[in-house]
Amino acid sequence: MTRTGRPGAAADPLRGGPRLRRVWAGTGRGAPLPLLLPGVVALVFLLLPLIALLVRAPWNSLPDLLTSTEVWQALRLSLLSATAATAVSLVLGVPLAWLLARTDFPGRGLVRSLVILPLVLPPVVGGVALLLALGRNGVVGQWLDAWFGITLPFTTTGVVVAESFVAMPFLVISVEGTLRAADPRYEEAATTLGASRFTAFRRVTLPLIAPGIAAGSVLAWARALGEFGATITFAGNFPGRTQTMPLAVYLALQNDPEAAIALSLVLLVVSIAVLAGLRDRWLTTT
Repeated sequence: MTRTGRPGAAADPLRGGPRLRRVWAGTGRGAPLPLLLPGVVALVFLLLPLIALLVRAPWNSLPDLLTSTEVWQALRLSLLSATAATAVSLVLGVPLAWLLARTDFPGRGLVRSLVILPLVLPPVVGGVALLLALGRNGVVGQWLDAWFGITLPFTTTGVVVAESFVAMPFLVISVEGTLRAADPRYEEAATTLGASRFTAFRRVTLPLIAPGIAAGSVLAWARALGEFGATITFAGNFPGRTQTMPLAVYLALQNDPEAAIALSLVLLVVSIAVLAGLRDRWLTTT
């Protein structure tokens, strides 16, 4: 019984017990000034460039800019190459993620480190590495050119290769994490019932990890869509053949700033759509 005569009445939060102090702290009131000011500055720093992009956007001429031949070519090539790079990442990355998550072999930790290396590697360095590996005089590229007449640099296929190189690690990490969280006993039960390892993977594991594959695919697609450094180094910047939207933004910024802003808005909308699609996986709090 409290002084008010009501059982369980809330006490003054300034004088309450530990529970009330935790509730009070959880409301976010009374944030320490040394944390509040840097937090607000960081928020402004991250949002200000995006707000400036929206403020300076040529909204009246935006439809004409987005329907111009150059912009449409870059947009079309970006969408097709990003989709193709995501398909390559799915075909190659999902098996790689399964090997990293479900098998034990010497040097697995080193292999995992090498797989995620493109995430931290400067994209231009990745493009140079691709040239040294798959260029006409590259370690593998010289044999592709001599034996099969295949030349990858400065082609649309080269764009897909460069985007796959930088985007696949996103899918591998997402799928591997989902595989590690999934219970392997379902696969073991399927194998004890007579299913092969591949059948168990196809009929049991894939449905279990489908959300992780979807999330990784979206991340890989978005990363491929925004790739610049490796693409311009390995595939060049040829309109209609290798010029993707990021490259078109860079070129238009020198000659037609309004077109550069229009293309930047398209990439911004795509990024927001990716975040919206992944909100249930990445943006929820417990």
